[in-house]
Amino acid sequence: MATSNLELDYEFLPYLKVYKNGHVERLLGIDAIPPGIDSQFGVSSIDISNIVPNSEVYVRIYLPINCKNKKLPLVIYFHGGGFCMFTPSSSLYHNYLNTLVSESRVIAISVHYRRLPEHPIHVAYEDSWQVLQWVFSHCNGDGPEPWLNEHANFARVFLSGDSAGANIAHNMAMTVGSVDPELMVDILGVALIHPYFWGSDPIGSEGLYPDKKAGVDRLWSFVCPSNSDNDDPRVNPIAKGAPGLMSLGCRRVLICVAEKDILKDRGRAYYEALGRSGWMGVVEIHETQGEDHVFHLHDLDSQKSKDLMKNLAHFFNRERTHFL
Repeated sequence: MATSNLELDYEFLPYLKVYKNGHVERLLGIDAIPPGIDSQFGVSSIDISNIVPNSEVYVRIYLPINCKNKKLPLVIYFHGGGFCMFTPSSSLYHNYLNTLVSESRVIAISVHYRRLPEHPIHVAYEDSWQVLQWVFSHCNGDGPEPWLNEHANFARVFLSGDSAGANIAHNMAMTVGSVDPELMVDILGVALIHPYFWGSDPIGSEGLYPDKKAGVDRLWSFVCPSNSDNDDPRVNPIAKGAPGLMSLGCRRVLICVAEKDILKDRGRAYYEALGRSGWMGVVEIHETQGEDHVFHLHDLDSQKSKDLMKNLAHFFNRERTHFL
């Protein structure tokens, strides 16, 4: 038994190893920072659990300390990590959300959904949807969390995320556009940062980077072995037969891509497809030159990271009338 406990079942590098006894060894994002007051950024945070009963799902809420009685735009954020890594407590994301809230003057909710390989991919989407419903239970000011009752402006709600988290944000916006409007899940905008979209046939410059392409090619088969086709509409929203983007449930979209990121052409293709889909909102795209996938998370103090943050802050705070 002791030997089998140490015996490797499979590994998905550089993310994790799985042993035959069921133990999962994650290799990235395993550090944890507790919530609290960050005096450097002037941001306070708390964790809320029991949103999805009998699960590890929780959210970390971030609030500017000096917001007084102000109503702020609300950003619901889904972290990246290939659907299997990181949490809102990971330093990479805790530090990023502190910076985002400080720069943008928003209230933010960082979502911890259940991850692979312990849970199949549909659980991450279902958890994220249940969190959205919990968030909107506060829209009349009588929900269970006082910070949301007192400070969230439910006329200005945004979804955002990076990489796999941006994929979740897109899929949540598609769900919003297809559900009964009486659910009162009203999303003003979606900000997708280096979104994880892919497809079976290479586009743009993808074929020029065979090593990178091979890594992305195998991700969805790990994420969803029962439907490993990279044209699954959840990962390829512009695939033949995918639901039309015209039903995207928001009124504005910002797509951020990076020049050296192999996913950039998928982000551009999404931008172009959304623009010609008949969707009645406004879409814009921003490209950071000379940088790779989620570069900003690893160097928040670089000028290019600051420029990206300013674009996001502007997107979250622009008046709606500018988009009518």
